[in-house]
Amino acid sequence: MNVYQNIFHAKQKNKKLFSVLIDPDKYNNKELEKIIKACQKAKTDYIFVGGSLLTENIFDNCIKIIRNNCTIPIVIFPGSIIQTNENADAILFLSLISGRNAEMLIGKHVVVAPLLKKTQLEIIPTAYMLIESGKLTSVAYISNTQPIPHDKNDIAMCTAMAGEMLGLKIIFLDAGSGAFNPVSSKMINTVAQAVNIPLIVGGGIKTPEKALENCKAGADLIVVGNAIEKHPILISEVAHAVHSF
Repeated sequence: MNVYQNIFHAKQKNKKLFSVLIDPDKYNNKELEKIIKACQKAKTDYIFVGGSLLTENIFDNCIKIIRNNCTIPIVIFPGSIIQTNENADAILFLSLISGRNAEMLIGKHVVVAPLLKKTQLEIIPTAYMLIESGKLTSVAYISNTQPIPHDKNDIAMCTAMAGEMLGLKIIFLDAGSGAFNPVSSKMINTVAQAVNIPLIVGGGIKTPEKALENCKAGADLIVVGNAIEKHPILISEVAHAVHSF
């Protein structure tokens, strides 16, 4: 069973999933190995890898270290078209449907499509939606797009519905790395009630209580990245909260 089938079947069973997001730019090799071992021990469902801006040429090495230290499926969460690696299991093929930058909707995809076609990566078409979080995040700046206002649940709902109707397989609500405010439970619930495809939620999740709250609101997969850089213990705490739903 591939990554998407696992996520979809978990949704059908109302089983919640947890992924740690690793930005290769944020860890040295020893720190990365420590994080990966914590993920394995906590029975993390997936490891997402990617970043809005990589200042070091370490993406491939990061994937290699993860692969050598655990059996958790690796999913590329690309911040740019150069973030691909055949040693991963899957890649989220992100269309930034919350913005109106044509390059992020389809332009970059045209460039990288023939390269991805030659790989064995499982390609998962993903409706990526940036939600305003109280600060200008790296992804909003780099993508040159304006996020959906945090209190505009109706806009988020209609955007997600359009993504599903366009044939995208996953909705990803993201407040962005280091967000002041996470996506609200009300917005998560509004979107979850409007679509039938899996819903990923990330950005600004700093506690297991918030992760569980998101699950109750309708999120199918919780992603935590920035918070674990300072508090690695959150990996086990959030994993327990999500899996106990």
